[in-house]
Amino acid sequence: QLQASGGGLVQDGGSLRLSCTASGFSFHDNVIGWFRQAPGKEREGISCIGNMFGSTWYADSVKGRFTVSNDDAKRTVYLQMNNLKPEDTAVYHCARIRVGGNCRKYDDDFWGQGTQVTVSS
Repeated sequence: QLQASGGGLVQDGGSLRLSCTASGFSFHDNVIGWFRQAPGKEREGISCIGNMFGSTWYADSVKGRFTVSNDDAKRTVYLQMNNLKPEDTAVYHCARIRVGGNCRKYDDDFWGQGTQVTVSS
């Protein structure tokens, strides 16, 4: 299971740090992704991190503003979001990435409950 937390309401240009705590699988051997979905829009994969080697990926929409990191001992992945914009408003989820898949393909069995991020202009 995965659980995202840390969302909230911030102003344009503000920052938030999301956390994703994982259980029920080998955290170290897997890739964890962050996804978001805004009302009326498609689900978007925005970042992921490979827990074994720390390799990361970012979508163009968040590159340079968001940073993903992990803490193996805490089985937690973080998403530091800086310079937030109103268009970042969405429900943010974390999920385990499918083995062998790219960072936009999540494992349906390990999709976490989301946390709401709202950025006011």
